[in-house]
Amino acid sequence: MSQEVDETIRRIQTHKGVMGVIIVNNNGVPIRSTLDNTTTIHYASQIHGLAAKARSVIKEIDSTNDLRFLRVKSKKHEILVAPEQDYSMIVIQKDVY
Repeated sequence: MSQEVDETIRRIQTHKGVMGVIIVNNNGVPIRSTLDNTTTIHYASQIHGLAAKARSVIKEIDSTNDLRFLRVKSKKHEILVAPEQDYSMIVIQKDVY
């Protein structure tokens, strides 16, 4: 991964409430993370499956459409997923609102 990706991760980490950033490949395997290994694997496997299902639903509704961004908010956290062609970026943050 490029220096640009590292800079993006550092920039995201400076935002209030951000707990961690994970980058996974298309198979859901973490390739970069700011979290510990156990937490990274747990989030990566669960969120990758959720994003894949969300993408499938979008395609089922309209085969010409595709998932661009996924946001899941719970009482404690907010999980943001930005899928790209070769990888996805997952950001976990505290719910600050």
